[in-house]
Amino acid sequence: MNEPISHSAGDVDLDALSASVRRLSEKISLIQDAVRNLHQSRVQLEGKIEDAQKRVQRILSRLPEQSDGRQLNLLGEAIPPTNPEDDSEPTTH
Repeated sequence: MNEPISHSAGDVDLDALSASVRRLSEKISLIQDAVRNLHQSRVQLEGKIEDAQKRVQRILSRLPEQSDGRQLNLLGEAIPPTNPEDDSEPTTH
């Protein structure tokens, strides 16, 4: 009733199984590397998004009220007056 198992057939099955395990291990390693890289990319992108949000918030905080008719200077750069008379004393007419 118990038939003896041929060692050569068992060795072939074991070799095939071992090769499959090696292939799976290599694929798992590649997937782990890809996940690690994706995580690093995500962290970098989140940092860039936070920086961009801070810049936008800083620009928005510089916006004048809607009733203010002055020229907007959103970048915080010095804007020289376009008319040299603007720097002089006001004249009385």
